[in-house]
Amino acid sequence: MTRPKPLFIISDGTGDTAEKVVHACLLQFEGAPVQPQTYPNVQDIESLRRLFDLAGAHDAFVVTTLVRGEHRDEAARLAQKHRLEHVDIVGNMLMSLANALQVAPTETAGLLHRADARYFRRIAAVEFTVKADDGKEPRMLSDADIILVGISRTSKTPLSVFLAHKGYRVANVPLVLDHAPPDDLWDVDPRKVFALTIDPSALQNIRQRRLEVMRMSDQTNYGQIDYIIAELDFAHDLYDRNRDWPVIDVTNKAVEETAATILKTMAERGLAHHITEVGQL
Repeated sequence: MTRPKPLFIISDGTGDTAEKVVHACLLQFEGAPVQPQTYPNVQDIESLRRLFDLAGAHDAFVVTTLVRGEHRDEAARLAQKHRLEHVDIVGNMLMSLANALQVAPTETAGLLHRADARYFRRIAAVEFTVKADDGKEPRMLSDADIILVGISRTSKTPLSVFLAHKGYRVANVPLVLDHAPPDDLWDVDPRKVFALTIDPSALQNIRQRRLEVMRMSDQTNYGQIDYIIAELDFAHDLYDRNRDWPVIDVTNKAVEETAATILKTMAERGLAHHITEVGQL
């Protein structure tokens, strides 16, 4: 068996940025044996040297996100000393931005996760979204930045939470066969409403797995294809009468992909927030 290649992620912050970049790149090498290890909050030269000594002992691939110039320079020197493959994720970007903007970077670690106005906006958005989940508080629809509508198990809740972590107050409205949506839905800006749909067979599989988990009979209407098709027809009839609502098919799509579609539309409509933090709280 091939021994996994050690991969050290060294950061003066949480390491989240480097972890995401590394993970995205490793997806292109499916099956390759790699053993990532993150070392966050590396704030001094001595700690940096100890980690590079350890990396040298294991012949590790090293990725760094260090904002202080002296730390980046030392990391480059240590990588050369130990003859290690080393990628500095933020260094080139910082220097290029400094040249383009004609402004020197502050070189302050941890700014991405500081408790500033954007952070508290995300906290408030998550709290709002939890309260407005599954149509529990129709009166909150008017205060939502994004409103999701769809029948059961079309990813409304996970999508709402994902968007909330980006700073958006999200409400979602479940559509139930032969039941009118809450009156409050007709009072909101229709440009903020997004309609979710899904392939009936895919939805049946999702619901039947849900019924198994809940130890309920798969013979209930909830998991039957005829009932599901009727629900979807009911939903699409509503969507057809509200042409400002973009209809998004979530079949086999990750939450991130659906969220990207929504945010692209929000940006085109001039409703997007300028929030730089896109990770988890």
